[in-house]
Amino acid sequence: MSKNEQSGIGFFAKYLSLWVALCIALGVAIGYFLPSVPGFLGRFEYARVSIPVAVLIWLMIYPMMLKVDFTSIKNAGRKPKGLAITLVVNWLIKPFSMYLISWFFLKVVFKALIPGDLSTEYLAGAVLLGAAPCTAMVFVWSYLSDGDAGYTIVQVAVNDIVILFAFTPIVAFLLGVSDVQVPWDTLILSVVLFVVIPLGFGAITRSQVIKRHGKEWFENVFLKKFNGITEVGLLLTLVILFSFQGRVILSNPLAIVLIAVPLVLQTYLIFFIGYGWAKAWNVPYEVAAPAGMIGASNFFELAVAVAISLFGLSSGAALATVVGVLTEVPVMLSLVKIAKATRTSFPAEAARATKPLVVRTKD
Repeated sequence: MSKNEQSGIGFFAKYLSLWVALCIALGVAIGYFLPSVPGFLGRFEYARVSIPVAVLIWLMIYPMMLKVDFTSIKNAGRKPKGLAITLVVNWLIKPFSMYLISWFFLKVVFKALIPGDLSTEYLAGAVLLGAAPCTAMVFVWSYLSDGDAGYTIVQVAVNDIVILFAFTPIVAFLLGVSDVQVPWDTLILSVVLFVVIPLGFGAITRSQVIKRHGKEWFENVFLKKFNGITEVGLLLTLVILFSFQGRVILSNPLAIVLIAVPLVLQTYLIFFIGYGWAKAWNVPYEVAAPAGMIGASNFFELAVAVAISLFGLSSGAALATVVGVLTEVPVMLSLVKIAKATRTSFPAEAARATKPLVVRTKD
C-alpha cells in the first residue's frame, strides 16, 4: 500500500465522526425533501428487514469475518469470563437499568413536558431496546475497536440463542404486557442475514485464498484491499436508515431530545459496567472491548418491529425505538474511541496486537 493510500485512510478514519454527522444529516434531508427515495427503497423489504440495509451491513461485516480464525471460535469456551460478562450485563442488568433510567427521566424529570400516556409509550420503546442486545452492528464496533473477531461471533451467537427465550418474558414483565408478539421471522432472518451468511462467505473466502496464496499473502496483501470498506458501508447505511425516518425526526424535535437523554445515559452506563468489569477481571482487551460494546448497542430491527406490532406505526413506542437508532451510532463511535484510548490498561499480552487480527489470549 502506498504512503498516499495510508494517509488517505488515516484521514478518513480520523474524521469518521464528522462523516457520520454529515451522512445522518444527508439521510434526514433526503427523507424529508425527497420522500420518494426511501419510499422506493422501502419496497425492498422482507419480514420487516430492509434488504438494501442488509446488503450494506454485509459490506460492513464481511471484512471482519475474513479475519476470523475458526480455532479462536472453538477455543472461546476456554475464555469464559468474556461470555459471563456479556450474559450477565445483557440479561440481568441492561433491561432493568433501561427501565429504571427511562422511567425516572420520562415519568419524573420530564413529567411536565410529556403527557402521561405518551411517556408510557416512550418508556415501552426504551424497554424494547433494552431487552434486545445487538446482533449486527456490534461486529462493526468490535472491528473499529480492534476486538477479537472470533470471540465477538461467539458472544453474538450466545446472545442470539438467549434472546429466543428471554426477550418475550422480560418485555412482558417490565411492561405488564401479556400478549407480547415477537416477530420470529424478523428475528430468525436477522440472525441468518447478519451472522450466518457473512460468516460463511468470510470462511469460504479465507480458506480459498490461503489455500491458493498462503496465509502471509492473505494477511499482508488480500486483507489490506478491504481497508476502509467497513467505514464506507457504515456511512451508506446511515444515509438509508435516516432517510426512512427523516420526516419523523424533524416533526418531533423536542420528543427526540427528551427520549434521547435516558437512552444515551443508559448506553454509557452499560458499556462502563461491562468494560469496567472486564478490567477488574483482567480480561484481555480484544475480548473486553466487544463485551462492553454488545451490551451498549441494540438490536434495533427487532425493537422497531415489536414496537410497531404492539403499539402501532405512529406510536410513541415506535418513535422511541427510532431515537435508539439516531443516538446509537454517534455514542458507539465515542465508546470505540474510549476503548482504544484505554487498551493499554488491560493485560499486556492482549496489547500486542495493533491491528484487528485474531489474537489468541488467555483470561
